[in-house]
Amino acid sequence: MTSSTAPASQRTNRPASLHDRSPLRSVYRALGYLALLAASAFVLLPFVWMIVASLKGNNQVFTVPIEWIPNPVKWGNYIEIWKKSQMLLWTRNTLFLAVVIAFLQVFTGSFAAYGFSKMRFRGRDALFLAYVSTIAVPWQAYMVPQFIIFSKVHLTNTLWAMIALQAFGAFGVFLMKQYFESIPDELVEAARVDGLNEYGIYRRIMLPLAIPAIAALALLTFITVWNDYLGPLVYLRNHDIWTIQIGLSSFINQYNAEYALIMTGSVLSVIPIALIFGFGQRYFVEGVAGTGLKG
Repeated sequence: MTSSTAPASQRTNRPASLHDRSPLRSVYRALGYLALLAASAFVLLPFVWMIVASLKGNNQVFTVPIEWIPNPVKWGNYIEIWKKSQMLLWTRNTLFLAVVIAFLQVFTGSFAAYGFSKMRFRGRDALFLAYVSTIAVPWQAYMVPQFIIFSKVHLTNTLWAMIALQAFGAFGVFLMKQYFESIPDELVEAARVDGLNEYGIYRRIMLPLAIPAIAALALLTFITVWNDYLGPLVYLRNHDIWTIQIGLSSFINQYNAEYALIMTGSVLSVIPIALIFGFGQRYFVEGVAGTGLKG
């Protein structure tokens, strides 16, 4: 009797305890959402102010209190910025560099990562550790000798200098290797038994399975190149090959009192990044999450 009644009491008490905790969980969840909403608003507020300022006149940008609704709205700022600056040229140069470097980063990073993750050779782990450890070395530490080398081979003051500077990166190899290790080795061994060589395995098996990681690496590289300021400042002296960050810096120095146009140029420089990140956000999250898996 006692043994049969004990489970019954436990069964009746267990739902009650879960029911008692559910309102508290709802409160915690609501507080968490409110905290995330407040943090998001805090991060996005400067961008909203920048967009609003780009639609104002110069005398309205820094008014106190802030006018969040421009009156009147000056859409002409987005036309005037193209007339007073070489925004089209800067955007074209930056887009060329970002696309080419992102492609090369993905190709070289994935190719090297395949060798480090799926091939066996002497000194593989030591070589990978030495290569990845270069991430900890800041670029400023070897910027001068690198510039001297590029000068001797006549790569300075060309867009090819930026491509050679950023086409290879240890971070891309690390990211792709972590993702490749989540792919079972049995799949690669089966392809080898079927007679597929290493290049075929890399192209026909590894790359299609690593689309999320490839998208994440391409997105990160594109954003890094688009926002790069120091590299183009050091290597690009000719105005015809300036990137958008260098061009906007010169525009600010030239029109330092036209704050509305400066904000307009800043908005135009952010729009491509926002669009690309918005469309590729799903692949970016999947690629970053997949690098933590071990197959």
